[in-house]
Amino acid sequence: MVFKLPMNAAVLRPLEQAILQTVAYADVFDYPLRLPELHRYLIGQRAPPTIVWKALSSESLVPFLTRTDGYVSFRDREHLVHLRREREEVARQLWPHAVRYGHLIGRLPFVRMVAVTGALAVNNVEPGADIDYLVVTEPGRLWICRAFVIGLVRLVRRHGVELCPNYFLSTRALAIPDRNLFTAHELTQMVPLTGMAVYRRLRTINRWTSVFLPNADGPPPASPPNEKTNSPWGLLPSQVAERLLRTSPGCWLEEWEMNRKVRKFRAQANGNPEAAFAPDWCKGHFDGYGRRTLRAYRQRLTRLGLE
Repeated sequence: MVFKLPMNAAVLRPLEQAILQTVAYADVFDYPLRLPELHRYLIGQRAPPTIVWKALSSESLVPFLTRTDGYVSFRDREHLVHLRREREEVARQLWPHAVRYGHLIGRLPFVRMVAVTGALAVNNVEPGADIDYLVVTEPGRLWICRAFVIGLVRLVRRHGVELCPNYFLSTRALAIPDRNLFTAHELTQMVPLTGMAVYRRLRTINRWTSVFLPNADGPPPASPPNEKTNSPWGLLPSQVAERLLRTSPGCWLEEWEMNRKVRKFRAQANGNPEAAFAPDWCKGHFDGYGRRTLRAYRQRLTRLGLE
């Protein structure tokens, strides 16, 4: 992007600024927006769709935004529509795997919620991408639960599907401390597969997301293929395993597994604040992706004269 606003940003109406900000955030991901997405993820402004559509056509925004086949992007970025369609096709092929294995994860001991996160949650997937999950667990058994999940990940890898359950929380740690635009998007874009009651609690406890994305209530409207999968081991073994692992030996095993993995992960994180490990969470975000995203977003705002 090489354009600059031909006016002081202060003369733009707040809703017009919000539209530019929203398109700028999506542009970080090379992701032109459909009109319902522009409304749902409108930054900082609660407004009905009709008001957003009207503002989108204002003379102040016409020099900078364009609509191509129902998608909104910056001018000279119309080619991203073709890229988005290609990525949507990759996502279409991945979703059956995501749903199938997400339900299998949901049947493992101590799992209380499973949601698809990351690029697949918004169908913006490059070839060869893995499937990101957020997994919520029973308190006091997060690390044992994670060990079960990683075991499944390794089995699935033999079939050519790469699962990436990179965020674990227990039900007593649903309040997310990283209150920023990136995290708000991750929470409002995630697609819950199992544990809807826990998902609703997660969203309610993190109502702060409405400060950033006030129109993004509830799960995304687009649902994945409804492909529930019967576990090869059924529910009964999982219930038996939970009962056995709630004993004193289970407490010892939880402590042992947590200590050995936390030592390894903290060394791997090398001080990265986006990676965090404790009895009630395992946040395996080692690459600083959130910080890089927000930095790229702020750069776009600066070029637009909005920061």
